[in-house]
Amino acid sequence: MAPKIFIDGEHGTTGLQIRTRMAGRRDVELLSIPEAERRNATMREDMLNSADIAILCLPDDASKEAVQMVSANNNVRVIDTSTAFRVNPGWAYGFAEMDGAQADRIKAARFVANPGCYPTGAIGLIRPLRAAGILPDGYPVTVNAVSGYTGGGKQMIAQMENADHPDAITAPHFLYGLPLTHKHVPEMTVHGLLDRAPIFSPSVGKFAQGMIVQVPLHLGDLSEGTTMESIHAALAAHYAGQDIVTVVPLAESKALSRVNAVELEGKDTMKLFVFGTPGAAQVNLVALLDNLGKGASGAAVQNMDLMLAS
Repeated sequence: MAPKIFIDGEHGTTGLQIRTRMAGRRDVELLSIPEAERRNATMREDMLNSADIAILCLPDDASKEAVQMVSANNNVRVIDTSTAFRVNPGWAYGFAEMDGAQADRIKAARFVANPGCYPTGAIGLIRPLRAAGILPDGYPVTVNAVSGYTGGGKQMIAQMENADHPDAITAPHFLYGLPLTHKHVPEMTVHGLLDRAPIFSPSVGKFAQGMIVQVPLHLGDLSEGTTMESIHAALAAHYAGQDIVTVVPLAESKALSRVNAVELEGKDTMKLFVFGTPGAAQVNLVALLDNLGKGASGAAVQNMDLMLAS
């Protein structure tokens, strides 16, 4: 019998993309609430408790409510895409490539917290350097990023795509999170193995899907003898054998004159780059991904598949 999957919040941006990725699959059975019954709380609870895996695509408070609905039912496993549980030690963090044991943690977990899109890029760059001892305690990490506007959900999509919207956004690119208290900072700090919170500056561009995350570093403030080449080698060793996260060879990066934020649109992979000039004092680490791919829906399906393989 095929395992039953229920997407709670299937009509939202992340939920719709999860359904798209699972269209045509015969190895799972998708449970769904009819459109007319979307607000039927009893039916929702029944669906949650009938599932082998419930994927929650909800705001934080609604996710917490859903978890309470299944807390006594050990037959239901949960993947949550909100920020509610990402630094909760009782939940497995759903970034399988984060370290060598993470995929097995996800496979064995009952509760998995899907990573945020920005943190996936930031942690993907930072954690290997912390684990290798290259990035020292106390280093003042900064993370600068731009995302496609679908990361803001249905409200921002309407604001960006509908010029007649009362709160239409006409800017081609804008910064936000200006008080430096973005909800993804704790996640970056904990899973990036940082001992001080990074300065995180997010922004949104006039494109639907895609993302660039940048972590610039001063080589002289890293562990002694660190070079652009040794940073690249540490990243390459960390992700060796992976097919979802890849580290672009230095020669290929050197040949680039630009990085296109939408290059991986519709894909569930992530590329990491090390940019700089050999012998210079600075490097810029860059992660390229689709904010709804490896950054959200694609990651949720990847985590589901790992859990089903356990």
